[in-house]
Amino acid sequence: MTKVIVIHGISVRESKDVKTFECIKQRLSEEIPDINVIYCAWGDSLGGKLNAGGASIPLYDSTKKSVEVPSLDENTLRWIRLFQDPLYELRLLSLDSPEDDFFSNSSLKDKVAAFNPSEQLTQQFNQCGIEDIFQQAMNNVINSNPYKNLVNIENQEIIARAVIAEAIVISDRNNKEIPLINDLKLREELVESLSNEIDSTSERGGTENIISKIFKILIPLGKSMLTRYLRGERGLISDGITPFVGDVLLYQGRGKKIRGLIKSYIEEADEPVVLLAHSLGGIACVDLLIEESLSEQVKLLITVGSQAPYFYELNALQSLEFGKSLPEHFPSWLNIYDLRDFLSYIGGTIFPDKVQDVLVDNQKSFPDSHNEYWNNTATWKAIVGRIKTL
Repeated sequence: MTKVIVIHGISVRESKDVKTFECIKQRLSEEIPDINVIYCAWGDSLGGKLNAGGASIPLYDSTKKSVEVPSLDENTLRWIRLFQDPLYELRLLSLDSPEDDFFSNSSLKDKVAAFNPSEQLTQQFNQCGIEDIFQQAMNNVINSNPYKNLVNIENQEIIARAVIAEAIVISDRNNKEIPLINDLKLREELVESLSNEIDSTSERGGTENIISKIFKILIPLGKSMLTRYLRGERGLISDGITPFVGDVLLYQGRGKKIRGLIKSYIEEADEPVVLLAHSLGGIACVDLLIEESLSEQVKLLITVGSQAPYFYELNALQSLEFGKSLPEHFPSWLNIYDLRDFLSYIGGTIFPDKVQDVLVDNQKSFPDSHNEYWNNTATWKAIVGRIKTL
């Protein structure tokens, strides 16, 4: 009877990971009835963890809980920002030097200054509740420093949005309820109408350039916002990455104990052994089988989504320097990888005639692809087919 020892890639401390082992055990038992599947549980005793309860992480206790933020589309977020600052988009564009020759429509400001709404647009203002404050909103925008700082501007939609947002802010300040506040579609229609009347002849060809410029300005702003977010969520993020990053770091510094535990499971087995290792577990098994001559017991190593070949190429594999070959006592090695799993690597190109690489498609995007092997029939076809040849 063949014994399969399953070694997970990271510390197993959650019920879902235990269920993964049960899934592996059930699948192998169905395919090979006389097989003995056991689990090498190294995570509880040897896995990476915050041994001092996060004492090394600044503000850990106050940042380890997260408040769920609802998902909003880009246009809704833009209007939320405009409600806070109607000159938001104009302010972003005015951050660049006044000497910047980016804007080309020198006549647009003249058209804005001389603008008088048509009777039809005035009726639309009335329906939206801003007829009496439109001119005040327009004056506030064109007299603002961000607007004045623009030498030329080529997109009237930005001006129209600023004016409508300013009108909404004025109404809110005066405790006046208007339909525009809660009706996004109505706001967009009014912006389009005002934009068309400001310059009906414009083809708005500069919109893409305006957007590119805004995004250029937003990149550093985005970094700043991301920094503030990560700072506020540092405890939570640390808890999330510790099982993986912590185990990798721990293994690189204290891997001998983990390899010793795996070896003890092998030595307790009377039957021929197959090591079935996922991710970091594959690195531990490769190191162990290089350091120790266990070919009498271990007949096959199966790595799934493993980084062992990558570590070797980086010269980061603890047991074997880059350029040296696998020892003669190293057992047969089946390596399963997925092109969408960016934590999986191939070994046959650097260990010719030693590693059989099998490509599967887990049909999941990364990082889900890294844990989806066990639900892929191609994975089991490769594993079961190889075990049956022993």
